[in-house]
Amino acid sequence: MAKRSSKAVAETAPQAVKASPPDKQLAMDLLSQMLLVRRFEEKAAEMYSQGKIGGFLHLAVGMEASCVGAISTLRSDDYVIAGYREHGHALAKGADPKKCMAELFGKLGGLSKGKGGSMHFFDRERNFLGGTGIVGGQIPIGTGAGLAINYRGGDQVCLVFFGDGAVGQGVFHESLNLASIWRLPVIYIVENNLYAMGTALTRNQAVTDLYKKADAYNVYGEQVNGMDVLAVREAVGRAVERARREKSPSFLEIRTYRFRGHSMRDPAAAVYRNREEVEEWKKSDPIVLLWDRMSRDGLITEAEYTALDHTIAQVVEEAVQFAEASPEPPLSELLTDVYV
Repeated sequence: MAKRSSKAVAETAPQAVKASPPDKQLAMDLLSQMLLVRRFEEKAAEMYSQGKIGGFLHLAVGMEASCVGAISTLRSDDYVIAGYREHGHALAKGADPKKCMAELFGKLGGLSKGKGGSMHFFDRERNFLGGTGIVGGQIPIGTGAGLAINYRGGDQVCLVFFGDGAVGQGVFHESLNLASIWRLPVIYIVENNLYAMGTALTRNQAVTDLYKKADAYNVYGEQVNGMDVLAVREAVGRAVERARREKSPSFLEIRTYRFRGHSMRDPAAAVYRNREEVEEWKKSDPIVLLWDRMSRDGLITEAEYTALDHTIAQVVEEAVQFAEASPEPPLSELLTDVYV
């Protein structure tokens, strides 16, 4: 666990965490998943620039360790819900990259038949309960999923992902309070990338170590180095075990950083942060950190990494081809699955 004081500033990258050494298969799986998220996001940006993707597009380049490390601890019947920067979460939960890309293209072959777009991925088969366009809107829904698990007598857990801006919403506090009282198997994960859109954490939160807010509701809280996929996996793994064994909620603050802007309408984020800050955080690139560690431990060669990256790139290219070939939703689909 990486602790930081409330004086932590956005310009400071997190310190390395000594997580347990991974075995080769686990390390390769984590590296592959992070590369898939990275290449998918980069390709989405390219397609947006070409006008093939419209609307809003929020990318998680640099934040891959958070979703991949956390979701790697789950069973297939566990639940995940996230906000509008959720492409990586859907992919890590097992969603088909082709259907994900088609959704971005607004095509019928998409996860939500082209009607959800970037902010509303949904995959019921994999218990991915969606992205949510409303800031903090997913928090009470994920809390409800935890209540449903208990009501049915199950032993699943629900991971609820949200950004640091959502911590200021009333539903965050209401949900943690109820989860504590009702002992719900929910792990609340704030992916703290230090900016709520363009507002720095130090300008909108009196207590910048967000995990400390768990104390108010008698919920276990922990701050984690979100650039270290192994540290994320260990922390979330412990929280998942507690949730299954004790029906006990947790609140994890995963300190991470997005290398791009808030959305494609803000590609460089140059107004509210400087290049030096971004470059400093890029030294903690989660993919590079894991690759370096695997290389030092003799778990991967440069040739193996190159081959893996090439394979992932081909998967993403095939996803684009599928999206381009998928038909537009017909008019008859306009009200299908829509509550009116």
